[in-house]
This record gives sequence, C-alpha cells and structure tokens, in this order.
Amino acid sequence: MRRLTRRTLITMILLPAVLLAAAVYLVVDTVPSLPSAPLAPVLGMPEAAKEHYTPFSGPHPRLTQRPGEVFDFPIQPGETGPAEPLFAGARKYPFFCGEDRSREAAAQPLIDNDQGHGVPVFALDDGELDTDRVIGFSRDCQLPTHVTYHYLREGTNNFFPLEQADGDIATVTVDGRETEFVVRLETGTINRFIYAIAVLRGSGEAAQDPPSPEFWNQRLIYQFRGGIGIGRQQGNFSTRYVLEERLDELAQGYGIAFSTANATRNHFDVALAEDTAWRVKRQFSAMYGEPRHTIGIGSSGGAIQQYLMAQNAPGLLDGVIAVYSFPDMITQTTHVHDCELLEYFMGETDRGNPLWRDWESRSLLQGLAADNEAYNRFAPAQRAADFLTGRWNRLRGLRGSSECVSGWRGLTPLISNPHFVDTDLYYADEVLQQVDWTYWGDLAHIMGTDEHGYAHDSWDNTGVQYGLAALRSGDIDPETFLHLNASVGSWKRGNAMQAERFWFLTGPLFPVRLSFMSEQNMEQASGPDGIAARRQGHEPAMRAAWYSGQVFTGVADIPILDVRHYLDDELDMHHARASFSARARMIDAMGQAGNQAIWVAREPYDPRPEALQVMEQWLENRHGRPQASAATTRPDTAADRCMDETGHTLARGETVWDGAWNDRQTGDCMQQYPIHGTSRMVAGDDIRGSVFRCHLQSVDEALAGGVYGNVDMQEHRQRLQAIFPDGVCDYSRGDAARPPELLPALRATLPGVDN
Repeated sequence: MRRLTRRTLITMILLPAVLLAAAVYLVVDTVPSLPSAPLAPVLGMPEAAKEHYTPFSGPHPRLTQRPGEVFDFPIQPGETGPAEPLFAGARKYPFFCGEDRSREAAAQPLIDNDQGHGVPVFALDDGELDTDRVIGFSRDCQLPTHVTYHYLREGTNNFFPLEQADGDIATVTVDGRETEFVVRLETGTINRFIYAIAVLRGSGEAAQDPPSPEFWNQRLIYQFRGGIGIGRQQGNFSTRYVLEERLDELAQGYGIAFSTANATRNHFDVALAEDTAWRVKRQFSAMYGEPRHTIGIGSSGGAIQQYLMAQNAPGLLDGVIAVYSFPDMITQTTHVHDCELLEYFMGETDRGNPLWRDWESRSLLQGLAADNEAYNRFAPAQRAADFLTGRWNRLRGLRGSSECVSGWRGLTPLISNPHFVDTDLYYADEVLQQVDWTYWGDLAHIMGTDEHGYAHDSWDNTGVQYGLAALRSGDIDPETFLHLNASVGSWKRGNAMQAERFWFLTGPLFPVRLSFMSEQNMEQASGPDGIAARRQGHEPAMRAAWYSGQVFTGVADIPILDVRHYLDDELDMHHARASFSARARMIDAMGQAGNQAIWVAREPYDPRPEALQVMEQWLENRHGRPQASAATTRPDTAADRCMDETGHTLARGETVWDGAWNDRQTGDCMQQYPIHGTSRMVAGDDIRGSVFRCHLQSVDEALAGGVYGNVDMQEHRQRLQAIFPDGVCDYSRGDAARPPELLPALRATLPGVDN
C-alpha cells in the first residue's frame, strides 16, 4: 500500500510537469518565429522623418508624364548610384541596411553621416569587423557598384565564383555558338536598394572592362519577387535570385535585371518600385544597349507589381508573366481583415453552435476554401495554451483549417497594428517609437495621416451583411445571421491598438493570454443591445488609393500570361480566384480581356518555361504589327487553358474558365479547378473585389428589393435597423469611394477602346 501511494504521488507530481513541458514546447515550436538581432541595427533617424500628410488627390500615374532623368548613367564599378528617387517622393527613414551576399562577408554600406543616423559602420581589423570601433554611420545604405563573375559548375544547377573553377565550367550554346557558362554579375545601389544585372560573359571580358553584349540575345527579363513587407528596409540580395532562379533564361542569352525595391517582402510602395525599375533598366541599357523588349516575371507580390506597372507605367514592361497573381495588394486587405473577425465569431462568440465545429461550414461566412482534414499548424500552440489556462473543454484535435487560418493568419497585425513589428530587432527602441509600423504607415505620403500621426487606411465594413449568401441559401438561419452581424464588430484604429499576443510568450512565464485572432484589437459588442461597432474607413484615403495607382482598375493593354498551380485545396493564400478578379476588372474597364491568358496546372509541372516561349511569340507578333493591339496579336498558343501535373492540356479555349463569376455555364477548366469566394462576395460583392466602401441602402429598401431572397426578414426589421442604422450594402453600385472621372480618363489612354 505504501509503494502504491508513493507511485501515485510521484505520478501526480511528474505528470503535470511533463504535460506542462510538452505544452510549452508546442507553443515555442509552432508559434511563428521572428528574425534574430542583426549586428548593426538602426540606431537613429533624421528628425525630418516625422511628418504629417494629406491624402493624395491625383493625377493617376498613367495620366502623368515622368520627369526626365537627372542621373548620368551608367554607374561605373566603384561608383555609387542615385539615392534620391526620381519621382516617387522623398527618402523614408529609418532604413535598415540589408546584405549583398555576392560580396565579401565584411562588406559594409558607405558612411554618410557622423550623427548616429542609420546603422553603425565598423572599423576593419585584418579584414574582419571590429565591432568595438564604430567609425561612422550609414542612413542610406549605399554600396559602390561591384562586378563579379560566376560559373555554372558542370553537372550541377549551381553557380560558383569564377576563381573557384577547376576545369569544371559548363558550356552553353547561344545562337549556334558555344561558350563557357560564365555570367557577369553587377550589383550596386539605385534609390538605396540593391540592384543586380546578370548577362553571359563576352569573349575575353574582364571586370575592369566595359561589359560585352556578345552573347546577349537583345532581350531583357526583369525579375520581380514577392513576400509581405511594410517598408523601412533595403532587403537582402542573394545571387540565387538572378543566377540559379534564371539559369534557363541565362542559357538562352537573356539579360536579367532585379532590385530589392522590386521585392514586396521589403515594401509595397508601387511608385518607388516603378521608379527603381525604370532606373535599373537605364543602367542596363547604358551598359548593353536598348533591349528589343522587356518581359516581367515574378510570383505573388511580384505579380502584383507587374499588373500595376502594366497599368501605371506603359513602356516599362512589354509583356508580363504573372505567377500566383493578385490584381493588387490593397484590395486584398479588405476581405483578409474580415478573416479573424469571423474566426472569433465562430470560434468564441458563437462557439456553442455545432455548425462551426465543421470547418468546411466556415466557408459559408468566409467564402475561402476550408478542409476538415487539413492539418492546422496553429492548433498545437492553441491546445497548449488551452491546457495551461484550464480550458480543458476545448482540447480538441489538430485537424481542420481554412485559407483564413492556414493562408492569411498573421497578416492583419502585420498590415494594420503599429505595435507589431516582425523586424523590431533591426531598430533601436527610440527609433521604433517614432514610426507607424504598418502597411498604411509606409504609404502615409499617399493615404494621409490622422490627428495622432497614424496613416489612414482603406478598410471599412459599414453596412456589410456578413453571411448574406448563406442566409439566402438556407445554410444559416435568420437568428444566426443577426447574431453574426450584431457581434462581428470591426478593428480598432491604430492609436487604440495594443501589442499582439501570439508571436511572443506573454505573461510572467507562460503564454496564458495567447490569441491568434487579436481579439484585444477588435471592437466587440457592449451595452444592452449587444451590437458591436462597425468601422467607417477614411474616404479621402480610399480615393488616394485609386488616384495613386495602388488599385488595379483593369486598364492594361500589354500581353499578360497569368500562370499558377492550383493550390485552393491546399488552403494556400495563392487561390485561383485572384486571376479572375483581375480579368473581371479588365472586362469592366476595357470591355474585354483579350490580352490576358490564364493557365492553371497541378504541381509539379512548371508552366513558366512554356509561358516564356509563348510570350516571345506574342511579342514578336507585336513587333510585326506595331499598331495592332495585344489582343489581336495574341498567338493561338496563348489560349486560356488548364493542365495536369505532367503538363498535359486538359482543356483550352475561350470558354474553359466560364462559371458563376461571369454568369455562364461552367467551363471544362473551371470544373477541374473550381474557384472560391471571399467574405465580401458572400456579403454580396462580385469577383472584382474592388469595393472599399459600398453604397448604402436602407433596410426597408433592402427588404423591398429582395436582398434576402426567399427568406422572410420582415419580422426582423427592427433588429436589422438596430444593427445597420446607416443602411446595408448595395454592391450593384460599385465602390462609393472610386473617383467617378478616373476610369473614363484611363480608358481614354487606350487606342481603339470605346470610351
């Protein structure tokens, strides 16, 4: 009896400790990690960085002549490029210096001040950094232009510095001539960002000589990259971006150009990205000559840049290959910011409703894909937090997720919470306190700032009837619909937001306040009526988004190949609907979208090499008929189509992507790869997704107009009026914030389009 008691006592002591350790491990192991502290963070910034702005009021960049270049290109090796943008506005501070990893490890930015602004620059001791001796500071992160040579090692797909070659240089044949596969790589800074230009080396060429265009095929590929960043950093450059990733194109003789300004992991300032791309092209042309044409290629945020540059900057790109596209960034924030509000309603406010235990039912409100069997990577940490806080009735499995969770979780605080900075270790505390660390804050010169110094944003949910389509279809009842819309609330303004709880361990020891949904920053129901406040966006800021070219309007008249893998069933953020959102906007703006082809394939087939071949055909057709439109010069090979995992074409033609989105019978490709909606589409918006603020109609008008379908909501009239005192959305009237004169003015720039 004594031994049994001892064992029981030991078990009672050890079991909670083991469970506690397991819970802490799960939280630490599954909560997203943050970058480590850099050797040289930003220690100070100029006082002039603190400014207040009014929202931009036009004109649109497509209607604007860019100023003439003031810098004398080319930049020679050892010289530095321009730091001040040509037309994209003043330099922003603070600005964290990245790394050009094609250079020696001890390479540092040039000293430009001794006032403590920017990152420290250290003395060198036998080629090593002496971090105890600061010899100056760099606020603009300038680097002298530098040339290196890299060779493709025979039998591999990897490049190495030429000095490492030992009889193992691969060869390549360009235009019938064989040569060693050696690439001249030039890097430097333009507009403070790291640029790179890569071209096959000419015969006898050396770093100190002007580059030879001997094996250049007279064509340029401009590389764009994705990610989600909120500015204030230069970004890193790796040779992989223009060598390994563009190996096949280099082998064909293409020139490759890139800048970290054209990676959205660093920022989403479209004007700055465009300004820099023009200048990198000028550097390329000054060294090699004008390219016959320039093709853009890039994924996700890289595709966003291409769509917007096709609209905003005619002549910069001649054709684009947009991979995993979205039409723009700013209109994605509208429905994505609904995600956690709806997750909180289903997971907390209405958690007693058995409907929401079925993850796939969550699509009824969110529109995005969901899967009961998908692994939820956030669930282990949430289960651990539930255990630590004694909420044992919530300890369920790890299966079940949605695109909102698996694809978009974490974006809302990154975009809109000024107290959440995923790169906070890059900046000293006193610097962090001076900046609005949001997507909107980086665009403050466009969106304007409020009386607290925070940037205005475009997010608005006044009048949005969440779950409307589910009500009309009978999938939710009127009581759930009313409870949802009374409770869902909105997001607090920047000045009222609190720090996030899910990226760090909070509390004295354990993550007892872990929340992935950021509910501390939600406007929740209070008072006897149980109605949470909705949020009205700043209309001048919304108009500024339209005027500044941050929104893809659909006006783009160059060849566009929109290619992607089908990832909807993987709950990836790169859903197929985005391609059709862009197409619908083009049809709305131009009356047709004949210059856009949509290709969707299954992994592992990669459609990009074929897309480049087809783009070449398309552009050569345009060279042969320079007065003809992109739609009329489109080759048969650029037809809409869908492919399987081997690249076999399943269907092709003008109708293969028809479906509910354009009110037509479902086409063969749409049957193979169905698209999903968004929370705003469930609420009544269409696939364009470009409404910031809906036009409002009274509840009585909605009841009389059949907004609720066959569901009799008359008996709920008073509750509807209490929830929606200003009225409900009438999406048929488009965006109330879009300047009415804008689209006609943009249409007028298109030759042959009926205005």
